[in-house]
Amino acid sequence: MADIRQCVILAAGNGRRIASVSGNDPKPLVMLRGMPLLEHVLASAHEAGIERFFVVIGYRGDRIRRWFDSAGFDNVDVTWIENIHYQRSNGVSLLKARDFLRDPFLLLMSDHLFEPQTAKLLLDRPVSSEEVLLAVDRKIHSAFDLEDATKVSLEGEHIVDIGKWIPRYDALDTGMFLCGPAIFDNLESAKVNGDCSLSDGVRKLGRAGKFRAFDIGPAHWQDVDTPETLAYAEAVFDEHFHDNPSGRRFARV
Repeated sequence: MADIRQCVILAAGNGRRIASVSGNDPKPLVMLRGMPLLEHVLASAHEAGIERFFVVIGYRGDRIRRWFDSAGFDNVDVTWIENIHYQRSNGVSLLKARDFLRDPFLLLMSDHLFEPQTAKLLLDRPVSSEEVLLAVDRKIHSAFDLEDATKVSLEGEHIVDIGKWIPRYDALDTGMFLCGPAIFDNLESAKVNGDCSLSDGVRKLGRAGKFRAFDIGPAHWQDVDTPETLAYAEAVFDEHFHDNPSGRRFARV
């Protein structure tokens, strides 16, 4: 299988729960350790080997593009994809990237911190065009906000259910997916009244035995969705993400 060097980043939501920190800016531009969240994601994915990015923007996407243009990332290949229906679920945002992708790709969230080595290991896993792999965390009780986390139920390496409120779960969704292009057909078929979440689409793959788990082991990740999780990420950054690239290092590549 050819190396996977392309990545979709979902950055379209309006981030209502972190609005007291973000003010008028979209959530991907919320600052953490002197860098916008989106820059952390771009830099870590680039460190893992990603060469081409497709970033789906919506809420105040013009501000995100202006930030990027002024940041001096001349050697970073980014295609911007507009989602005017950003109020809908994240599956709609991913579907906006459908015309740009024919081969497997890495899928990331613009508000999830991760270690580059984790993404690199995920990218090394085999995935067919019909499958999706999700990086999962079995360290359930170390989660900062377990109630808000998306949970997954496993049978061996297969994911059989996913959601925030499922009754039985074995691990947590880290927001890092390795997707075959079949994800798009599953999202389309999961739509109800023009809306669908990413979980809706991969749940269908799970029922077909084509949704598998990649255990991140001792690695760290953090969803930054509220002022509380932002403060927590700031507090643990040096311990958990000390190997992540800096903004200056990213700008020079």
